[in-house]
Amino acid sequence: MTAAIQTVREIAQTQPASIRVFEQFGIEYCCGGGERLIEACAAMDVDVDTVIAALEAASHDETAQMKDWTKEPLSNVAEYIIATHHAYCKRELPRLSGLAAKVVNVHGGTNPELAMIRAKLGELAEELIDHLADEELVVFPLIAKLEQLESGHTVETVESRSSIGNPLALLVEEHENAGVLLAEIRTLSSNFAPPQYACSTYRAFFDGLRDFERDLHRHIHLENNILFPRAIELEVSLKEHQSV
Repeated sequence: MTAAIQTVREIAQTQPASIRVFEQFGIEYCCGGGERLIEACAAMDVDVDTVIAALEAASHDETAQMKDWTKEPLSNVAEYIIATHHAYCKRELPRLSGLAAKVVNVHGGTNPELAMIRAKLGELAEELIDHLADEELVVFPLIAKLEQLESGHTVETVESRSSIGNPLALLVEEHENAGVLLAEIRTLSSNFAPPQYACSTYRAFFDGLRDFERDLHRHIHLENNILFPRAIELEVSLKEHQSV
């Protein structure tokens, strides 16, 4: 039973199907998921009982079920993030950049906010490319080694390793920065709503931005709320076990 005093993050962690409900009502569940549900609903001016009813319905709707990554090996979670969300970012960012250039060229004179959206998108893309590389080349392999330590498939000891907490904290901070840029893009685009006279490219650009925001929110949720906390918990457990 979903309670109004649960945090949005707790609900998203334990009820994978809740993510679609939060997206439906515009409730932040990845970077800003620390608020209690009742507070998050008040901030969006939606009735908490309506949201709870939707959450309960989603939890019993087989078609709305999403994979429960809290029960998967950490390496599987990381591999899924790379294959699904990282691949999407690398594919979509150049496409959206191209659309932005076309829309600004045609409509930038009468819609100056488009140039600002393009600039914010460029800043986001630059930060994400480095961010994804850090995860794939450094952090995710460190997490995989923690699982190897747990299974005994390495002679390395947890004491010989630097704590994973600092690099994860830096990634979370970068996630927050990305969330701020996305929020600014949403505001500048009037919630991704193009004007009535917008051409097909203009509409495709805003649709793409909306889809990108949705995917990045799910991406960050998997890391902030599932992969990273579980990795830290595993490292703490290993240290406690080896100190005995």
